[in-house]
Amino acid sequence: MHLTQLNHECLLHLFSFLDKDSRKNMARTCSKLQRVFQDPMLWPHLHFSSLTELQKDNFLLSPALRSLSICWHSSLVRVCNIEDWLKSTLQRSICSRHENLVSDFLLQVADRCPHLASVTLSGCGHVTDDCLSRLLSRCPRLRALHLHNCARVTNRTLEAAAAAARGAALLTLHVDFCRNVSAAGLGRLRHACPHLRLRADHSAALIPDRPPAGPCVPGPPRGRATPCDL
Repeated sequence: MHLTQLNHECLLHLFSFLDKDSRKNMARTCSKLQRVFQDPMLWPHLHFSSLTELQKDNFLLSPALRSLSICWHSSLVRVCNIEDWLKSTLQRSICSRHENLVSDFLLQVADRCPHLASVTLSGCGHVTDDCLSRLLSRCPRLRALHLHNCARVTNRTLEAAAAAARGAALLTLHVDFCRNVSAAGLGRLRHACPHLRLRADHSAALIPDRPPAGPCVPGPPRGRATPCDL
């Protein structure tokens, strides 16, 4: 039996064992496999290990999405986590090439994936509170949010998480190695939402960003306990 003689459900099952690139290559062979590739039910889970993958056309973003993870394993995470006022011209140039990729992608997810249940972000140094707040408000079924080494996350994300948790949606929140989350913010969240499974490994113990009082000449970053190369 030729592959294309299988029914749609069988082909969906076979495609589910392939990675994103393999699915895309298969879809290029004929219109029937292209229809399988475009079926939202093939894409309930998305995992990205590189920011450039967010720009590819080898996946489908749809209301069928249930879990999303963006775990960036790159030495560039070190550059992203430097305070903006301490970055050199070269470091700013490096960040400018990718600083909006995750936030722009998450805004699409917030608008198009209302049934999302789990999000994991690791090493996403430029993702913002505004972006995460919108995700929490637009995805009412989000049950778990895991943030690791996200330098721009502050207590504002904790406040948005508290609103989601009070609505009986968010059940688990991890904010590990997020240096701009404070102990006071975590305390308020625990008090407001005692049922929330909250974990904050090392976050409140790290040195938060502090804008310089006067002109600051960009230079090498200060030493930190934050793990930079994930």
